[in-house]
Amino acid sequence: MSLTHLSARQQSQLLQERQLSARECLEAHLRQIERLNPKINALIYLDAEGAQQQALAIDERRASGELLSPLAGLPIAIKDMERVIGMPQTFGSPIFKDNITDSDSLMVERLRQHGCLILGKTNVPEFSMGSHTFNTVFGATRNPYDLSKSAGGSTGGGAAAVRAHMLPFCDGSDLGGSLRNPGNFNNLIGLRPSPGRVPIWPAGSHWNPLGVYGPIARSAEDCALLLYAQSGGDARNPISLWEDPRVFLANLSRDFKGVKVAYSLDMGGLPMQAEVKRVLAQGLHYLQDLGVELLEDCPDFSEADAAFAVLRAFFAAQTWGPSYRKHRDKMKDTAIWNIEKGLALSAQEVSDALLAQSRVYERMRVFMQDYAFFVGPVNQVLPFDIDTPYPRDIEGVPMHDYVEWMQSASRITTSLHPALSCPIGFSQTGLPVGLQIVGRYRDELGLLQFAHAIEQLTQLAQRRPELA
Repeated sequence: MSLTHLSARQQSQLLQERQLSARECLEAHLRQIERLNPKINALIYLDAEGAQQQALAIDERRASGELLSPLAGLPIAIKDMERVIGMPQTFGSPIFKDNITDSDSLMVERLRQHGCLILGKTNVPEFSMGSHTFNTVFGATRNPYDLSKSAGGSTGGGAAAVRAHMLPFCDGSDLGGSLRNPGNFNNLIGLRPSPGRVPIWPAGSHWNPLGVYGPIARSAEDCALLLYAQSGGDARNPISLWEDPRVFLANLSRDFKGVKVAYSLDMGGLPMQAEVKRVLAQGLHYLQDLGVELLEDCPDFSEADAAFAVLRAFFAAQTWGPSYRKHRDKMKDTAIWNIEKGLALSAQEVSDALLAQSRVYERMRVFMQDYAFFVGPVNQVLPFDIDTPYPRDIEGVPMHDYVEWMQSASRITTSLHPALSCPIGFSQTGLPVGLQIVGRYRDELGLLQFAHAIEQLTQLAQRRPELA
């Protein structure tokens, strides 16, 4: 077995026991990147020399007897929405194609402190808007299971790199599903934490709970390992959570016999591709094998879609309005549409959406008092053709804009509850289908434990793409 086929936890153990050097670990991943990235287009910038210098420093510190983080020596590439000193931060936009940053974001600071080897940047849709990773600067990222299909987004570059074993794990962000959707499309765990679990800085608005940061990895254990480094309070982010992140280093094994779990195969009546629904229905048998008490039930999402549409547009205008005013001619059509929608909102419309979101949260909180978890689809469709900007219809039901097809994810976003994608099966054509698991507010540990139990039973995460 190739070194890159080992889990992040296994690689970490070898590094800590000094059976593997950080330099060797890095070189193995660089070889995998050299072999596969030209086919997949997941990484859009690589600083191999800088990463090698970081690796040598880690090896010297470990050889001196210094006790290092379990992440020390593991390579990672950063989503191209984040600041990394000396690296591009293009946001996938021609407006910023020559932008080089002179500082690190808070999250990158933390990863450096833990000894992660920052080796490059991963591809994103323009402004991270949309769940299909393509832009006019770097092109599209391809799905490792089928190079003619989308890798999802907006953390599509990172997810494809992890699934192709070019990276052991990656960071990402999630507003409408940008950690869960590419996790689903690439047979990975993509975790959207509760707001504040991973502090964000710099941030245009400190009070936006819709957009969060989190991890993507090939297993729940590896997700937990990266979340350990990402999470924890910081005064630069006033909604950050100050709980001890070391809880995510604990053993994830747990008995789920008798635990009450609600499920909905269509997330409250959404249009679903028949093949996705079929695979999900089969996957529910795995949950029954764990001994959970599985009941068909669904929260009331009646106000979620309208509230999300308004708030997404509001925050799009807030974040990208200045760029729009100067460079509208360089923006993709869907970004222009969403920003203009936000700029046209009245104070009453924003106020109504915020109040509706509060009601969605409250209904979900009450619903989750009866259940430990709520499960359903991550995506309503299978990975689609690489040249399709977004699905135009689902089983004949037209999609009116570029985000409507993601409502199975955005409804959960609006509820503010943590959720993750978990591999649950494959289509008849060999494309991944994931199960979305929603937990109680701030119960990321429970989510990871449940996903870990499912993984141990199904072994689906071990199904690598043939090219990897």
